[in-house]
Amino acid sequence: MLLVLSEEHKEHLGFLSEVDSAVVGEFGRIAVEFLKKGSNPKIFEGAARKLNVPAESVQHGVEGLMYLLTESAKLMVSEGDFQDSVLVLGFSEELNQLLLQLYLENRKEIRQILGKLAPSLPHYHNLEWRLDVQVSSRALRQQLKPSVSLKLVLEDGESLRHLIQELERALAELKSSHCRRVLRNIK
Repeated sequence: MLLVLSEEHKEHLGFLSEVDSAVVGEFGRIAVEFLKKGSNPKIFEGAARKLNVPAESVQHGVEGLMYLLTESAKLMVSEGDFQDSVLVLGFSEELNQLLLQLYLENRKEIRQILGKLAPSLPHYHNLEWRLDVQVSSRALRQQLKPSVSLKLVLEDGESLRHLIQELERALAELKSSHCRRVLRNIK
């Protein structure tokens, strides 16, 4: 699955082609820290002073890189699709490889961070209902008195999160060479 990047996002990431590859690696580390602990303007200002550029440019570059990494990790983009998605940005081959390396090194950690940030809301498990209608009584004939009883059962997000982890583990197992060999022999 290819990522579709907006023009504004491409513009923010364009700043990365103007700096050294070591700086891009540092921006990647800052982007992951940004996800963990939140934004820190002092880091942007310090990097801007070292690079002699406005702090806003550094902030946009880091935020653009963070968006690229989080969206790729969220959608579980493969290596090839990530390279194809970054290719449209017009970066050098060295920078494309550095971005791919950043993505591959940090995607599991980013997925864990995103999983923790997701709200753990209760979700539907079961609904039991009953309709009682009192048609008449000794005192009143032809009386109609309906009552509805509902019982909504909710579950917390922990069991759902466990299910997601198990499915991700099964998908990873399908990509192993042993499993591919077995599937090839079955067909």
